[in-house]
Amino acid sequence: MIDPKTLHFLSLLKENNQKEWFQANRELYEMAKANFISSCADILDGLKAIQEDLLHTDVKKCVLRINRDIRFSKDKNPYKVYFGAGFGPGGKSSGRADFYLQIEPEGKSFLGGGMWGASAENLAQWRQEIDYSPENLKGIIEDPAFTSYFNQVAGDKLKTSPKGYAKDHPEIELLRYKEMFFYRNFSDQEVCSAAFADEVLDGCRILKPYLDYVNELLFEN
Repeated sequence: MIDPKTLHFLSLLKENNQKEWFQANRELYEMAKANFISSCADILDGLKAIQEDLLHTDVKKCVLRINRDIRFSKDKNPYKVYFGAGFGPGGKSSGRADFYLQIEPEGKSFLGGGMWGASAENLAQWRQEIDYSPENLKGIIEDPAFTSYFNQVAGDKLKTSPKGYAKDHPEIELLRYKEMFFYRNFSDQEVCSAAFADEVLDGCRILKPYLDYVNELLFEN
């Protein structure tokens, strides 16, 4: 389970996002990181039972670095104010659509996954599949169990119809998406509960058909 002290550390880091403070409080960071990795290990063990290609994945390769890449960012804060993990074959850098978990105080924690940062080629495939067989995607994301659990969707959308598709296309709202990432937020109380790993696994089971759809369409052909 996630220790409340882990969330407390992240809250402190948000208020003191400087290298000097971080180095002075490295022991707190190491304890928080160890707690997050331990919780992710429990989740990964459960995921291995429902997704065979995760069997040889090391949990430490799933966890994101806390250091931010600030080279091209206006925000020069050196550290992320959350812990994140991507559960994919081999870890966080599988190049596929994987389960993603982020732990952040003030109710900003979430589980999610989906199509993100698609190449022009992949986006063309995505739209062609929606044009030809929209029922495959809609059967997943309009399922009552899915919509009741993953009640948030993120991703850029075109303001008009994509090139080659009519404005009155029956699936124009889906076709306008350039990214489609579904997620569910968790309260701090939920994150620190003994049942949190089981809750995440339940969410992953619901999300899996959508991730399978994305991966089969874009990354396994």
